Amino acid sequence: MDGVSITSVDSVEDDIIKKQYMYQFIKRTFDILCSVIGIILLIPVAVIVKIMYMLKGDFHSIFYTQQRIGKNGKLFKLFKFRTMVPNADEVLKELLKDPKYKEEYQLNKKLKNDPRITKAGKFIRKSSIDEMPQFINVLFGQMTMIGNRPYLPKEKKDMGKYYKTIIKTKPGITGYWQVSGRSDISFRKRLELESYYSNHRSLKLDAEIFIKTFSVVLGEKGAK
Repeated sequence: MDGVSITSVDSVEDDIIKKQYMYQFIKRTFDILCSVIGIILLIPVAVIVKIMYMLKGDFHSIFYTQQRIGKNGKLFKLFKFRTMVPNADEVLKELLKDPKYKEEYQLNKKLKNDPRITKAGKFIRKSSIDEMPQFINVLFGQMTMIGNRPYLPKEKKDMGKYYKTIIKTKPGITGYWQVSGRSDISFRKRLELESYYSNHRSLKLDAEIFIKTFSVVLGEKGAK
């Protein structure tokens, strides 16, 4: 009887391992296909974005890189189109001296009407074009198409008990939080949603998020 039970348990564990392997294999294959297509599309978009900035007299780099937290807490350099003034980090430090901005930033880790965002940047953000350079991160295996938000190292302490759960997965270009409200929900709610994704991720959930992303992007819902 004990032998049958042990065999049964081993069989269940083998099935779980096989399902996880297939999930990861299909997910990575999908990531590679999407990132290659995305990088091809990125080239003409980058030219248009550059022209948009030059017309406004901004000749700085259109790309922006920043350290983010990846899977298992490993840091990586994330690529984005720049949507803010070139010295955005320095400007933020000055803004946070104002109690009004400081309170909002501590609550949401974002500013709803961020004065650092350029006019071209507002359009780029609303259309989610700013995320396109992240296809490079996906191709490198640092990110995935569907996952959790790539958090800043300084946000680690604010993630609290959710940190270890969230970093079980690679950060994604889109994810459960993005299709559930994005900037319209609080930082705490975002952590709850992404913790749920980490514990329930599957091909079915990924497919639902991927499909829903199109309606969110086209409707510009919560993009700020």
